Amino acid sequence: MLLLAIESSCDETAAAVLENGTNLLSSVVDSQIQVHRPYGGVVPELASRRHIETIFPVVNEAMKQARIRLDQLDAIAVTQGPGLVGSLLIGMSFAKALAYVENLPCLGVDHLAGHLLSIFLGEKHPCFPYIALAASGGHSSIYLVNDPVSYKLLGQTRDDAAGEAFDKVAKLLGLGYPGGPIIAKIADKGSPEIISFPRAWLEPDSLDFSFSGVKTAVVNYVNQAKRKKEELHIPDICASFQEAIADVLVEKTLAAARTCSVSQIVLAGGVAANQRLRDLMSSRGRKENFSVFLPPIEYCTDNAAMIAVAGYHLFKNRKQLTSTIDMDVYSRSRMI
Repeated sequence: MLLLAIESSCDETAAAVLENGTNLLSSVVDSQIQVHRPYGGVVPELASRRHIETIFPVVNEAMKQARIRLDQLDAIAVTQGPGLVGSLLIGMSFAKALAYVENLPCLGVDHLAGHLLSIFLGEKHPCFPYIALAASGGHSSIYLVNDPVSYKLLGQTRDDAAGEAFDKVAKLLGLGYPGGPIIAKIADKGSPEIISFPRAWLEPDSLDFSFSGVKTAVVNYVNQAKRKKEELHIPDICASFQEAIADVLVEKTLAAARTCSVSQIVLAGGVAANQRLRDLMSSRGRKENFSVFLPPIEYCTDNAAMIAVAGYHLFKNRKQLTSTIDMDVYSRSRMI
């Protein structure tokens, strides 16, 4: 079974070809970081324009690398949401047109489902059920993944997502965009114990997140230092801020695993590429006899390979074989 997947939910145009649900024949990603960097964040209008320019060459390159023709495909999967509506429409329109011309089923995939199943693109796979932390610029959620097409939301962010907090703090400190990789790099030169930024644990037994408070704490710390004309040691700020984010993400995820009596934990999403988070989750999980699975770095950020995996399982379970004409995009995930 050959499946072409397309991803265009935000600022990456991506396409991938997957064979029989496990054999990835190609994965092509065109990043827009350079387009949005001058603005310190994603500009929706510019993102849509870039998707229009790159979607055909990206899909063409994915097919070329996979060495297959359109008439060999069995289905097409495309990110249906959540994301920027303008960006999503580019990928959806392209996928629907291609599916219509080739008379193929077109499967709408939730972007979050792709992240939750991205672990199956690596060498080590968990068994079902498992607990998954999906942390990115737009989402910070914990799911119980019962099988490839069944997910139960256990907790989610009430305000800023983890990746969003990284971007905002990086902008505050004048470090550039995207904030996550920059803060992680600078944090290696600092100490996470110098500054005690707050952790929002919320109500007892709550598995929800809140990162607006720690972001505000960084703002207050910087403003106070400036008023006192004290020198700011940026590496210590980055390390302490990163530690506060990672600490909450890890503890809430472990709490979910304990509550559900599940022994396997999966990291997913762009923030899952953060080495401190990966190390902390692995070490704390090991102490409590949890098996922690980490996706390859290249499949943490947005990509079409993970959409292909999710699309394959929808096809296999005969779910969401929606009309190529009627299917539409959505800005908010249907999984939250």
